[in-house]
Amino acid sequence: MLERPIVQRKPRTVLMLDPELDDLNTLIRYLLYSDQFETEGLIYQSSSIHWKGDGKGTLHDGISEHVRLGLGPQPRWRWDEGTRFMEEAVETYALVYPNLKVHSAGYPSPEYLRSRIFEGNVEFPGDMSKDSPGSLLIRSLMLDERSDKLYLLTGAGQSTIGRALLTIEEEFKGTDRWEEIYRRICRKVIIQAFADQDGVYASYIGVNWPDIEFRDMTTLMWGYGARQSVLPQDAHYLSAEWTREHISSVGPFGSLYRVWGDGKTMHRNDITDYFGYAGLSAKQLEKLGFWVWTELFGLGLGEAGSWISEGDTPVYLNLLNNGLDAHLDASYGGWGGRNGPDIGPDGKPSREYAVARWFGAAQRDFAARFRWSVTPRYEDANHAPVVELTSHEHRTMEVRPGQTVVLKARVSDPDGDHVEGRWWRYFEADTYPGEIRLAGDTGRLEQEEQKARAAHPVELPEPGSPELARLVRSEREIACELKVPADAADGQTIHLICEARDHGTPSLTSYLRVVLKVTRI
Repeated sequence: MLERPIVQRKPRTVLMLDPELDDLNTLIRYLLYSDQFETEGLIYQSSSIHWKGDGKGTLHDGISEHVRLGLGPQPRWRWDEGTRFMEEAVETYALVYPNLKVHSAGYPSPEYLRSRIFEGNVEFPGDMSKDSPGSLLIRSLMLDERSDKLYLLTGAGQSTIGRALLTIEEEFKGTDRWEEIYRRICRKVIIQAFADQDGVYASYIGVNWPDIEFRDMTTLMWGYGARQSVLPQDAHYLSAEWTREHISSVGPFGSLYRVWGDGKTMHRNDITDYFGYAGLSAKQLEKLGFWVWTELFGLGLGEAGSWISEGDTPVYLNLLNNGLDAHLDASYGGWGGRNGPDIGPDGKPSREYAVARWFGAAQRDFAARFRWSVTPRYEDANHAPVVELTSHEHRTMEVRPGQTVVLKARVSDPDGDHVEGRWWRYFEADTYPGEIRLAGDTGRLEQEEQKARAAHPVELPEPGSPELARLVRSEREIACELKVPADAADGQTIHLICEARDHGTPSLTSYLRVVLKVTRI
């Protein structure tokens, strides 16, 4: 039996979603990676495009998608009574759980996940008028004695978070405990959101709790606009052919995952959900009564079986334990992007490229997880390679200007697959702006070529190629040498990535990030 790597770091997470097809797909991916999270809650959350109403027929005509469509007041919007997509996803997870836990010991039990599903503030968009089971859960997590970070991940609105904070404020503001509680919550809580979908952050959280870290993970790359952002070499990961082979045809989760033309809908009589159709023009869909909004926004229509969207997946991607440590700082960058632009292949800064550059690796990893779900033997599936720093004890280290730094990493594979590795500088994440020449296992040594490699870190040589033979080391130790620039200022950083990719099916990538912090003291 081959050895199974065990994930050590588990961030505390609360995932909030509304009942849209992209949220369902986002949840499926989350569950396939749930071995990497300490899931505290799965919460139904309203937004301006999905809200439940109060069940009393109360009409709403405030912030909402239906207002933009010129419709009159509504008692609910795109939220059927009895919506259970979270429960359905967890029940599907239960079917494949016996297989998943073979490949990672960290998967939570279906029983546990069922117990973590709560309804949040869902009646109306932005409504914080009363507590909900979800807001009370978040309140209790914010106030508990644990000091580790609490990641509040929302692919919908933020009213449930806002209500939890408001309840705490009403309870403690004006007391002798308020200052300590405020500081403790602000140190503890990180909100990672796909935009401000109900205005609560702008109107309440950002105003009254400005010291809570807020990370906006908005991107086209993982959503309905993925085809406008994907790199040409990665476009096939959105195709019907690739999606059918690796996702939609693979087991119970494949049957649940939404693709173009699957004949499904999330809500009855939803004029915005035409994704179950394929092969019809926008005019034909309009004749059926649909508002074809993807055409209006230039996003087009997809072929049958192809990718639709996982728009909210970026809210947790940077928490994955892939070695990039992107959770540590919003500027670090990882599969979910970062809070600044990366330099695209055209030489221009692009926030979309900061996400798109990793898309192929993330999709291949997803395909492997799908394969885990239907594979009862560890030996019959592929698992990510392992990268370990051997030259230093810590991955963040202080260096001095002019100092020569030698980094060494051991690259291995739990399946015994051939694995290759290389070092590259993630210069967009640096705060040192100048040129740095790397020597060693980088593939290219000239400064101009260093830039090109940093812009395209994912593409590795094919098996049997001369480039591969040159990069491979039989001992699987990958070394990199650099000289810290003499003009580096105190406090500036240099980010080095050791990237390993195996030759299993699908080919998987892992990383190791080393951050050099310059000190002149």
